[in-house]
Amino acid sequence: MNFENKNIWITGASSGIGEALTYKFAELGANLIISSRRESELQRVKSSCKYPDKVRIVVLDLEQYRSIAQIAEPIVAEYQHIDVLINNGGASQRALVVDEDLTVVEKMMNINFFGAAALTKVVLPSMIAQKSGHIVCMSSLAGKFGIPLRSGYAAAKHALHGFFETLRAENYDNGIRVMMVCPGYVNTNVAINALDANAQKRGVNDEGQAKGLDPKILAEKIIKGIEKEKLEITAGGGETNGIWVSRFFPRLFAKIIRKKK
Repeated sequence: MNFENKNIWITGASSGIGEALTYKFAELGANLIISSRRESELQRVKSSCKYPDKVRIVVLDLEQYRSIAQIAEPIVAEYQHIDVLINNGGASQRALVVDEDLTVVEKMMNINFFGAAALTKVVLPSMIAQKSGHIVCMSSLAGKFGIPLRSGYAAAKHALHGFFETLRAENYDNGIRVMMVCPGYVNTNVAINALDANAQKRGVNDEGQAKGLDPKILAEKIIKGIEKEKLEITAGGGETNGIWVSRFFPRLFAKIIRKKK
């Protein structure tokens, strides 16, 4: 796929994987719409792009998903068609189910699931009308199996698979492709910014996260996945083997995963 002058919308673009994707697509000459809550960080990313004049900033708070349509509909109308939507924005958590306030679970669902679903609902009709489009959804290994301390996060990522795999089946004949991205550890600030049991940022990194995959490498894999119209990609280290162990040796996997606290 030639991404030059394609309209690409990336959420969570102010850091990590979203920032890396923004730079890669900018190098390929795409027209970019980049979103997150932090306008100042989006400005920094825009100014660092190869063609900053082709980058549009749209501030979005995914947690406030009911307000997304009001913000996004005029953008879609202006661009007429979004060629690629990358639902990358999200947040994580680190708390035991018994300790966590239910508001933490609610935040995980709102940010990671409802925010992505709401923006996609705005973009989808134009893709159907155009009979083309690509939707990329940032899931996780936690979208494949539950991981201790990440109950709300895993629930939201599992919900993404149910929603977007259904959307994929419904819209294949409309020329719309959907790819799920299920990385393991990626070297970003996601663990540092993860919420604790009281919905406060924990401010501590995980060892696996600190040694994780470079976001630039994952960005390249995502772009190649779009080009090849893959249904799903995984990326990371040995932790990605958990997908196969959980599928074929569920009792063994259950024994392994309960030690990951």
